[in-house]
Formats: sequence, C-alpha cells, structure tokens
Amino acid sequence: MSKRPILIHPDPRLKKVSAPVPDLSDDLRRLADDMLETMYDAPGIGLAAPQVGVNARLIVLDCVKTDHDAPRPLIMFNPEIVASSDERNTYEEGCLSIPEQYADVTRPAEVTVRWIDRNGNESQEDFAGLWATCVQHEVDHLDGKLFIDYLTPLRRQLITRRMQKLKRDRARV
Repeated sequence: MSKRPILIHPDPRLKKVSAPVPDLSDDLRRLADDMLETMYDAPGIGLAAPQVGVNARLIVLDCVKTDHDAPRPLIMFNPEIVASSDERNTYEEGCLSIPEQYADVTRPAEVTVRWIDRNGNESQEDFAGLWATCVQHEVDHLDGKLFIDYLTPLRRQLITRRMQKLKRDRARV
C-alpha cells in the first residue's frame, strides 16, 4: 500500500463525473487500499477516487472516530444511493481536497446505499448520522460535486480563492 497525493480544488478532475467500474481488478483493489491509507494518514473519514486523480466510481470511508471502537473501513465500488429520508441533518463538512475550510451542509438524515465490495459482492446498507453525511459527500465527488457547491456563490468564490492561494504557496516551496 502507498499513500497518494490528494488533488486540491480547483482542479478540473474534481468536477468530472466518474466512470463506472466495469470489473474489479487487482489494480482497483490496490487503489482502494491506497485510498484507505491516504485517507487515514490525512486524516479524514472519506475519500473518493477523483480526489487522487482517478476517474472511477470508487469511494472509501470510515466514520469511526473514537480510539476505543474498532475501525470500520468500507470500500465501495459503484456506490449508488437508492433511498433517502425526508428528514434532514446539518453537519459541518470539510474535504481533504479543500483543506481547512468548513461549512454547514444540509443533507438527508438517512440513506440506503448499494455498492460492490472489494470481493465483487453486491452489498446494501442503511446509513444514518455522520455515516449518511459522509457517504453522500463522497458519492457527490463521483458526480463532480463538491460540498462548497451547496454554499452561496459568494462563499464558494471566497473558498476557491483561498484554495488558489494555497496551491500557489505550495508550488513555491
């Protein structure tokens, strides 16, 4: 396993709709493992393939945040939200591709997700709370959508300018 560089907004690859994964290969499983390592190292609770420059419908997540609970890494190929609740939750979201920027985003409180696991088996599960928010955030990445797209245009522009400055500063180092 190896860590991969995370793309920083604005990057056109983050705005593309990701291609479905037709067949699982060892390369894709390795990518998923690399993404988990990258996510844990960042540290974050979710990561989508476009964030590491790969146009594929693949996300990883682990919303276990306490040290006394066992990690629960999930790898989802071709995840699809098949149902969502009318009830809404608002969480302060951040993104590894938009470092140190946070904003409240309102999303369905509960979702049902169907995906293919790393062994090629179809899985389906209901998610609530932080897990529901995280999986929706990551699926948005696969559709070329960022959490800042839920914000006002002014706030989105402000954050985008901060990210452009961050990229310039990092390029100088």
